[in-house]
Amino acid sequence: MTVNSQKQQLKLISPSEIGPNPENPRLVFRQDEMESLMLSIDKHGIQVPLTVYRDGGSYKLLDGERRWRCAKKLNLKTVPAIIQDKPTELQNLVIMYNIHALREQWDYFTIATKLERVIELYEAENTFAPNEVQLSELTGLTRGAIRRCQLLINLPDRFKQIILSELEKPKLQQKFTEDFFIEMERALKTVVNRIPEYESKIDEIRDALIAKFQADKITAVTDFRQLSKIATALDSLDAKKGETKKILDTVFNANNRVGIREAYEKSVAFEYEERKYFRYLENIEEFLVEVIDENRIGDLDADLIARLRGLQTTIARLLDN
Repeated sequence: MTVNSQKQQLKLISPSEIGPNPENPRLVFRQDEMESLMLSIDKHGIQVPLTVYRDGGSYKLLDGERRWRCAKKLNLKTVPAIIQDKPTELQNLVIMYNIHALREQWDYFTIATKLERVIELYEAENTFAPNEVQLSELTGLTRGAIRRCQLLINLPDRFKQIILSELEKPKLQQKFTEDFFIEMERALKTVVNRIPEYESKIDEIRDALIAKFQADKITAVTDFRQLSKIATALDSLDAKKGETKKILDTVFNANNRVGIREAYEKSVAFEYEERKYFRYLENIEEFLVEVIDENRIGDLDADLIARLRGLQTTIARLLDN
């Protein structure tokens, strides 16, 4: 989907004649980033023109709201702007997505807030909703980014407000980041798929996990991947559902100090390690059989032979016990 650009023109326009784009997905303009950009514009001017379209007697932004805001604060009389034909609402959103996909990565929450609208408008124009591939081609987003956005879209509003409040802070000061909620939602999706009984109290579980993260009982957002492993042990390790649920109930209880990592180490960590080294041993055995069958024992490195002898001794001790 493209906008007719035959009438594009570059023009100097007063910032007062330009208004913000009502469909701009960007929600947060961090003060530190704005101050840095304003210093650059004050020293070097606006190097990349804004992109606007005519809307009645004024203009609306397609790209460049941060530059426009800085220009107004600096009281610049004019800004360079490329004028395009007025797009449809869907074209408007798609243009902005693709511009920022090429130049910079928006916050996922920023992307997610308008992605639902893109899907809705696409469906209205085409009588069917776009699949993941079509949505990726339309917006310039990777399929992985679209999946992350969907996790944020499905969050209750009160958790979206937490994300929005955090996004207004400098990145290094953010605790409940988008990554926190994305990792948590991925893990909880895995848990509910294996144990559907948790679906009815998912908000209570979210609150418990947030409280534990706030209290540093959950020490990293990547811990949620271990939560997924505890749940998938039902499939990969043939764990008993009752035992797995008991472990998860402990993690989901806000009134204790048990974090995800501790629960993982005490429950299924050893079994996962066992599976991993079983695969390693299979590969080693295949390699050694191939060496023997092809009569290439003499080609083996002396250090490898020594390590194999050491392994032979360790295995003998293990089996003797």
